[in-house]
Amino acid sequence: MSKINNTIDFIRSQFPKQDFIPLHAPVFNGNEKLYVFDTIDSTFVSSVGAYVDKFEILMAELTKTNKAVALVNGTSALHVALRLSGVQNGDEVLTQALTFIATVNAIIYNGASPVFLDVDLDTMGLSPNAVQAFLEEYGELRDGVCFNKRTNKKISACLPMHTFGFPVNLDELITVCNKWNIPLVEDAAESIGSEYKNKPTGGFGKLGVFSFNGNKIVTSGGGGAIVTNDIELGIRAKHLTTTAKVPHAYEYVHDDIGYNYRMPNLNAALACAQLEQLNSFIQNKRDLAQDYQSYFNSIGIKFRTESAYTKANYWLMCVELENKKERDNFLKLTNDNRIMTRPIWQLIFKSTLYSAFQRDEQKNAIFLEERIVNIPSSVRK
Repeated sequence: MSKINNTIDFIRSQFPKQDFIPLHAPVFNGNEKLYVFDTIDSTFVSSVGAYVDKFEILMAELTKTNKAVALVNGTSALHVALRLSGVQNGDEVLTQALTFIATVNAIIYNGASPVFLDVDLDTMGLSPNAVQAFLEEYGELRDGVCFNKRTNKKISACLPMHTFGFPVNLDELITVCNKWNIPLVEDAAESIGSEYKNKPTGGFGKLGVFSFNGNKIVTSGGGGAIVTNDIELGIRAKHLTTTAKVPHAYEYVHDDIGYNYRMPNLNAALACAQLEQLNSFIQNKRDLAQDYQSYFNSIGIKFRTESAYTKANYWLMCVELENKKERDNFLKLTNDNRIMTRPIWQLIFKSTLYSAFQRDEQKNAIFLEERIVNIPSSVRK
């Protein structure tokens, strides 16, 4: 009890001006109002405008990729990225059950089925060893295409998620995927600014996906992005997400089943101002993470830190409690004291919607689900 009471005092000392301390609040210290008012004055507030173009350029530069496409949210970006990677109706996608629901919903939107594989304890993201073990047991290459021998379905993609901004073990995962000819799509929704071996997340796979929801490090209110090194694929992403309209001065001709997933210029203006501050935001959060680590180490509670060869953005910081009982006690006392904490997501296969899909033992995912708690992680003002 004293540990948790002391923790409440410590967290309050980090955010002294707040009575209620949220998990992650946006900070608007830059050109947000200037750019938004500029957009209003221009009257280009919808899906066409200078800030949409600027945002896409900034995202390509930030992720060191060749093409970025602005979308209305991260879920729509996942939907289209999977389609572009080759996922079709009746296929399967290898992913993790320890994730936000959008990761798996996007698979279903494409008419495919998720296969839930375990995570690594250090990254909390999809485990290359779990993927390899699954493919050795169930995988079969038929003319260079990977199939699941148990279901006879094509395995069209592997979709890891960089949990809370901690990069997965990408080199090992890429090696496994290449061996089995499975395209990698990065769910980098939470990892903007994170790096793996000095390279930004999002650019390792065939495509990468980001989210700019209101609770992310940088936000556009609602927004997402697809990034890729394949320029033709990026052009295709732009086409599909802008209703697949053939360019013309006045005629409306659509040559495919497209989506109205366009990011409005008004949101892009906000996103551009936020991206300009990304480095300072991340440094602020990394400083907070260091303070948390020192404090929690001193009281014998494990604070989760970045793994070797990575630089985490520490989007949501978290502690690992001894067991579920300790986790629940921590959650109750902090929330009762107006400090927002939350457990890691319930494993997706526990939902009745997704309980019938194939999965492995999930030993690490279950361990983490019972112990991980997110703590306030906002940029300190």
